[in-house]
Amino acid sequence: MRRYDLTNARWRKSSYSNGEGGSCVEIATGLPHTVPVRDSKIPDGPVLLLGPVAWTAFVRTVAHG
Repeated sequence: MRRYDLTNARWRKSSYSNGEGGSCVEIATGLPHTVPVRDSKIPDGPVLLLGPVAWTAFVRTVAHG
């Protein structure tokens, strides 16, 4: 099992976020072949690590409701 050090990860909040505490996700960039995803309301919580194919499928599914 591969381990990733996300201590210095640069997290980016979804453009669909708002300042009212709604549901939103953050992703980190810079890891090859991996997209770390977390709940922006729980920055120290669990992180989901997605491969590029899974990330693309996730984004398409969300975009199509």
